[in-house]
Amino acid sequence: MATRKSNTLKLKFDSARNLSPAPESKSAAKIEPRYDLFINGKFEKPLSKKYFSTINPATEEKLSEVADANAADVNKAVVAARTAYDKVWKKMPAKERAKYIYRIARIMQERAREFAVVETLDGGKPIRESRDFDIPTAANHFFYYAGWADKLEYAFPNRTAKPLGVAGQIIPWNFPLLMAAWKIAPALATGNTVVLKPAETTPLTALKLAEIIQEADLPPGVVNIITGAGATGAALVNHPDINKIAFTGSTAVGKMIQHAIAGTNKKATLELGGKAANIIFDDAPLDQAVEGVINGIFFNQGHVCCAGSRLYVQESVFKEVIRKLKDRMETLIVGDPLDKNTDIGAINSRQQLDIINNYLKIGKQEGAEMYQSSCNLPRKGFFCKPTIFTNVAQSNRIAQEEIFGPVLAIQSFRTDDEVIEKANNTPFGLSAGIWTDKGSKIFNLSSKMRAGVVWANSFNKFDPSSPFGGYKESGYGREGGLHGLSGYVNLV
Repeated sequence: MATRKSNTLKLKFDSARNLSPAPESKSAAKIEPRYDLFINGKFEKPLSKKYFSTINPATEEKLSEVADANAADVNKAVVAARTAYDKVWKKMPAKERAKYIYRIARIMQERAREFAVVETLDGGKPIRESRDFDIPTAANHFFYYAGWADKLEYAFPNRTAKPLGVAGQIIPWNFPLLMAAWKIAPALATGNTVVLKPAETTPLTALKLAEIIQEADLPPGVVNIITGAGATGAALVNHPDINKIAFTGSTAVGKMIQHAIAGTNKKATLELGGKAANIIFDDAPLDQAVEGVINGIFFNQGHVCCAGSRLYVQESVFKEVIRKLKDRMETLIVGDPLDKNTDIGAINSRQQLDIINNYLKIGKQEGAEMYQSSCNLPRKGFFCKPTIFTNVAQSNRIAQEEIFGPVLAIQSFRTDDEVIEKANNTPFGLSAGIWTDKGSKIFNLSSKMRAGVVWANSFNKFDPSSPFGGYKESGYGREGGLHGLSGYVNLV
């Protein structure tokens, strides 16, 4: 009987993985062989005279060359932003600013397919995620904040909201366009100008956004986009004429930024690392919960700060959940991110893949039991099999440190108090998920868990009207929603 069941499952898995390829055409993406810096409304060659390559992590092929901005380039961008702020943007009626923000959103919608393909080529994420989530949600953030631009008196009753000035914004490689939208849209809505630095491994959609900004006739200098690595970001953070730093990235870099701006008048919003707990109780709809776990850690390659990288399962259903989880993992398709059948795309870079593989070794050395999907990986590119660890101790590094890959550490629990203590026992506090049939249990846990976002019977759900941010080493401040406006204004 067991053999028959095993053979049936194997046929099911093989059938899922032998789907005919359904690739999205690369022709939808127009990528220039070289990109300069976007400063004062036009693309300008870097004063550094240096460029670096950005590659497709699924094929290791070069996509384009991108300008490497030095301190002089950063200064040029900040000067342009300051001039635009003083002479144009802060003086413009709010309803007129709203029109520009709305126009950016509409053009982004019109070019959605192109942006989705570029995002997948440059970042390695499955085209389904780029097409169905990243690009539409980015456009929605511009729409949402366009609506707030002339209504700030309602956002801050009995207070007058004044813009800060020039915002320096640094975004990561996991959601390049969406993170740009999260930061640029509220800054513009509140009357600030922007200098944005995308991650060096995923700069292309930010540079394509510069094309949209040109098409929307945004006044020159209101948004400037400069590219480079850590030195470029440091020059932006340390520039004396920056009024606000908005950063999404690692906790280590976030701490460096805090040190750099200490003693200055610069405001900051930091959205840093996470080690989110997904909690399954024995009264939960288990199939739905398992699908939520898969969505929370594997569909995004674990490339999100809020990825549900820790799973706590109530003891009475532990074996059943593990069995269902392994069965579901076997149906996942790892491969070409442009293929619409692909569930798990490429890891963003060789460096990140090396970090993930090192944590797999650490997990085994710590005595945890590792299970990986039996899928075959492409011979070229940066890919990792979806992985779960059981027999994990709370003190294990794989249960405490952010891995940023498709790796799930699983533990069991018996009581509510036990799982609350375990879930909170981490330096991070960005997000969490609760799976249960009882509303009272949801309210009890969500009020006691030290996480900025707690999802109930769902995971990784985002909306422009909902704030997002964390506690402890996951940073401070909120992005999204009405709360996202407060980081860009002085209230008088």
